[in-house]
Amino acid sequence: LIQGSNSQRCSNRSTSTGTTTARTQGQLWVGATQQQGADLGTGQLLSIDLDSETFVRADQVCEWRSPEQLKELLDLELRDGGESESKILQRCRDAIRYSVKTTHPHFFNQLYAGMEPYSLVASFIVEALKPSLYTYEVAPVFTLMEDAVLRKMIEMIGWEEGGDGIFNAGGSMSNMYAVNLARYHHFPDIKEAGLSAVPRLVMFTSQECHYSISKAAALMGIGTKNVYMVPSDNRNSLCVCVQGAVPFMVNATAGTTVLGAFDPIQEIADICEKYNLWLHVDACWGGAALMSNKHQHLLKGIHRANSVAWNPHKMLMACLQCSAFLVRDKTNLLQRCHSSSASYLFQQDKFYDVSYDTGDKSVQCSRKPDAFKFWLMWKALGTGELEERVDRALATARYLAEEIKRREGFRLVMEPEYANVCFWYSPPSLRNLPDGPELWKKLHTVAPVVKERMMKKGSMMVGYQPHRDKANFFRMIVISPQASRLDMDFVLDEIHNLGKDL
Repeated sequence: LIQGSNSQRCSNRSTSTGTTTARTQGQLWVGATQQQGADLGTGQLLSIDLDSETFVRADQVCEWRSPEQLKELLDLELRDGGESESKILQRCRDAIRYSVKTTHPHFFNQLYAGMEPYSLVASFIVEALKPSLYTYEVAPVFTLMEDAVLRKMIEMIGWEEGGDGIFNAGGSMSNMYAVNLARYHHFPDIKEAGLSAVPRLVMFTSQECHYSISKAAALMGIGTKNVYMVPSDNRNSLCVCVQGAVPFMVNATAGTTVLGAFDPIQEIADICEKYNLWLHVDACWGGAALMSNKHQHLLKGIHRANSVAWNPHKMLMACLQCSAFLVRDKTNLLQRCHSSSASYLFQQDKFYDVSYDTGDKSVQCSRKPDAFKFWLMWKALGTGELEERVDRALATARYLAEEIKRREGFRLVMEPEYANVCFWYSPPSLRNLPDGPELWKKLHTVAPVVKERMMKKGSMMVGYQPHRDKANFFRMIVISPQASRLDMDFVLDEIHNLGKDL
């Protein structure tokens, strides 16, 4: 599937100084053997030479084009007749050329980044084999691998008596699983009788939670007005007076999307136990800290949660998507909640142990074996190197924060708690203005212009946003082992160069 030297292994390992590079050359054959590719004539249809350096540290993060320009360049129309192999190869080149290079060390825009070679190989294998993970008979290898990964993640959460879980199509889906399972746990009749079988339900979450919590409430008929946002500066208190309604769940966030903040799980767990509320921890982003002896204190108390969402495709760099939903339950609650016992899939008189037919726990039917992308990476690197990856990312984020405090014109929004570094940049023209409405009104316009310029130049990608009453600020997300202190310096220098005339 992919040919390369052993140095590919080294390309992903971090060093304490400088930037690691990946210069391993290889050849990727998609959907065919090398001989089959050669049999096609030139073989160019299926063979693409890979230089990892091109993917990891190309000159530009993106080659920006407007939607109308890109439509013309790509020729998106689908026709009755097919195209030549040479044209199809050019379509592939164009797709790569005009896509954002999220593996570039200067991509800091989202909660994922970097190239993880072992996970990438696993992705190739999955696409070539086309498995679907609902029964053991059609996906025996990947069924066992998913079970092994889930058990290890459950161990790291601290559920000594074990638990259950499933990989699914993203963190938002994991949070929706949590809401549905919590409701079923309290009101099992809802599965058959529907909403008429339950009173008005309410749930609690912090103001900084992911928007998927409200989406889950809307999707499941709970209603977004029945999601009570607890102020983040008063997270220890859930004293909300709700007449004629029944609280059933609290969502705590371990690593918020914008600020990278962690809710106090231990204190929230005390309240949930007192009032018999289901505690879900959205650790999609912050769950990776469990890998680190140095930083796992950020999730203190997570072992008391009823369910956890954790995305290895974020900080741990598994290929998208790789998202786990985990439950502290050994009574098959997940299956009882979602099972429909489809007789053409889940026959009970099979010749093997049907407890390995995990598909009835899922709301999906077809499901990719995403756990393999994490399993292969974990086997190759070991827990120790995954821990080092987390520690290095947070150390690099701390370096960036210290540089921001040192440089004129830069100002932290808050001290970073995780790998999110949020800050303002003030161009020279604003630096003598007093701290007041006029300054913040003008500062609000700076980040969007700098973002536009960096995108059109293609030098890097850094996100920005307002937050409540705060003016637009930059949000740097530090993940990739290829991103060094020199890259942090580059980001600050580049922002100044792009915005100093504003």
